[in-house]
Amino acid sequence: MAQVTLQSVKKTYPNGFQAVKDFNLDIKDGEFVVFVGPSGCGKSTTLRMIAGLEDVTSGSISIGGRVVNDVHPKDRDIAMVFQSYALYPHMSVYKNMAFALKLRGVPRDEIDRRVNDAARILGLAELLDRKPKQLSGGQRQRVAVGRAIVREPKAFLFDEPLSNLDAKLRVTTRGELKSLHQRLKTTTIYVTHDQEEAMTLGDRIVVMSNGLIQQCDTPLEVYRNPVNRFVAAFVGTPPMNFFEGTLERGAAGLEFVEGSSDPSGKPYRLPVPGSKASRVEGFVGKPIVLGLRPQMLTHRPESSATASSIMMQVKVVEPLGDQMDVACSTPKHSHIVARLHAFDGVKAGQSITLHVDMDAAHFFEPGEFGKNLLR
Repeated sequence: MAQVTLQSVKKTYPNGFQAVKDFNLDIKDGEFVVFVGPSGCGKSTTLRMIAGLEDVTSGSISIGGRVVNDVHPKDRDIAMVFQSYALYPHMSVYKNMAFALKLRGVPRDEIDRRVNDAARILGLAELLDRKPKQLSGGQRQRVAVGRAIVREPKAFLFDEPLSNLDAKLRVTTRGELKSLHQRLKTTTIYVTHDQEEAMTLGDRIVVMSNGLIQQCDTPLEVYRNPVNRFVAAFVGTPPMNFFEGTLERGAAGLEFVEGSSDPSGKPYRLPVPGSKASRVEGFVGKPIVLGLRPQMLTHRPESSATASSIMMQVKVVEPLGDQMDVACSTPKHSHIVARLHAFDGVKAGQSITLHVDMDAAHFFEPGEFGKNLLR
């Protein structure tokens, strides 16, 4: 196991494109850290620089206290698992897992011990004599992980290892990876574009965009206190809803004014709780963005409406078993999602009253990366 440190790491390609810009991160010994973000954000490039598969333009990377910028990948004492299993089709599971150790001249008894230990941990003990074509996708991925485990590296690097699996198998294998880390306690860096994977696996998650770290913290902290609008939109299922509007002073205090009216002609206005009002006071009369997670919207009868209730037109209903996602709209905002109980009887085309939990609301500066004003 080892600490992994990146200091002011940058990656610029010959055509001038900056894939990674001033990346700084300390990964603790034994920690599971997940890099997450959309395609092209720089997460895989960063992982490949740690592995030595990409050169560092500037900055330094150290593994276990040793700067490895100029160290060959095979000498960095790391093991990498790719999206592709890359197994040798003519070799058995045992030989696939043992191959790298054999090349390094590890004694046969030691190879046998490591392979059998890894196979037992991964549930592959009964499959060691099989060829890859005789295995399921999940089993092949476990062989790829086993091939990394037997090397007993200082750190594991995973580059979207579950992307080729179907949805059910992804969930199962994800649980196996987390359990594996809890047993081995090896420093692990994991790359994915799937924020659900990131939230369930990581001790910390690193949300990236445009080659920069947007936020690095525990999954729950990133979800509850996103640093900006990009992070708020990326982390959470379904994504956070955003209402662009202004703040105005009303009779009862500050109000968020969306700028359009509901089907009955009533303007969309929501009271800002006192606990939040003082922190957004400076935005009175200015553009501001209200962020509401779908779980903050609950269906209520019109007769039970309060000052924090709004009426919207239902466009689409997506059943999810005991829950459903209801896509609504206002004249100004075309896609607002509420996650409701499936037994609420909501149907497309009707107008419904939604209560807004303004105590859980977020306020952002305008723009894709507008900062969270409540942090």
